[in-house]
This record gives sequence, C-alpha cells and structure tokens, in this order.
Amino acid sequence: MAKRQNEFHSLQDLMKDVIKENNLTKGMHQISVADAWAKLMGNGVVSYTQNVELQNKTLIVKLKSSVLREELSYGKEKIVKMMNEELGENLITKIILS
Repeated sequence: MAKRQNEFHSLQDLMKDVIKENNLTKGMHQISVADAWAKLMGNGVVSYTQNVELQNKTLIVKLKSSVLREELSYGKEKIVKMMNEELGENLITKIILS
C-alpha cells in the first residue's frame, strides 16, 4: 500500500500549478484584464465598451463612442498604470483605443 503524504498545499498554489502545466496563463490574463477594465472604468465606460483584449503587452479596447475614445486617449498612461496595479503585475505597456 502506498504511503500517504501529509503535505498540505493551499488551493491557490494548486490552481497556479494547474494553470501553468496546462498553458492556460494567456487565457487567464485575458479574463483578468477584462475584469480589471470593468472594475476600474465603471458602468458608464463599460456600457460603451465592445471588446477588451490583451495582445502581447498591448491592451486593445474597442469602444462604441468616438467621444469617449477621445476622452480616454488623454489618460492612456494613467489607465495603463491603474490596470497594472489592479492586476498586480506589469502585463500592459501600451493601450490602443479603437
């Protein structure tokens, strides 16, 4: 009979291992970025957002409103900084509003 190991691992550590072993990191980053965008931008901006996508280190946001696109373009650096702080790592270096 196999000997039982009494090592305890946190669920968070186990999930990180599963994500890493199955190459799911990119997809998890996509979900995290979309959630962070919704949380930081609020309902007003989110209602005009069509798509939020992370390609390499560039955040691509499709917006329905050209006026909102212009307003957000003035604060691109601030948005990148806020998103990276929310995500807890530097995933984004550039933002494209389209």
